Amino acid sequence: MTSMNCLALACAVVTAAAAATTAAAGPKKPDKKYHFELTAVTAKSEVKPDVARAATPRVEGQVKKVFETHPQLVARLDGAPDPRSNADGYRKYLARKAIAGAYLVTVEITDASEELVPLDDKQSAQRLVIHIGIHMLGENIPGRTMGFTGDGKATIKQEVGMKVRDRDREYTWDQAAELAVADAMKTVFQQLAMPPKKQ
Repeated sequence: MTSMNCLALACAVVTAAAAATTAAAGPKKPDKKYHFELTAVTAKSEVKPDVARAATPRVEGQVKKVFETHPQLVARLDGAPDPRSNADGYRKYLARKAIAGAYLVTVEITDASEELVPLDDKQSAQRLVIHIGIHMLGENIPGRTMGFTGDGKATIKQEVGMKVRDRDREYTWDQAAELAVADAMKTVFQQLAMPPKKQ
């Protein structure tokens, strides 16, 4: 048998073993589905007003985008009963649609900053450093009881000219907001995946 045939045979054996292992493990359990409704995006008083004005709409835009597109989130609950006047009907609706939970979500910008840092090796450039930290709080619908919390943060460093263009600043803020929201959502889903605590 040639070395080429041996290599092909070895690959076939490894592939077959991997397939057997996957089959033994069984199909992957589908991820649970949830419904999130954004109620507000605010900034802590410690965040400078001009920085808050830059950060808030970007964080809000990223949160709305994630709530609309995340594969584990159901964006709209068409035909759902009003949870305030018909809590039982709302819960039954969620169960019928295989939605594990619905939450009102508030987002607080806990930390945000923008800084220009000189570059020692480049006289004609500088670094724009933008940092965002956020805290998410989810309350169960219906009932408004505590559902989850999630924290996320991101720092983006972008090389810019001596005069910072608006599009460079906006791009850097958008990148920081996107990463901070993604980081927070990761902790949220980790928390939701945990088994409920026994009373």
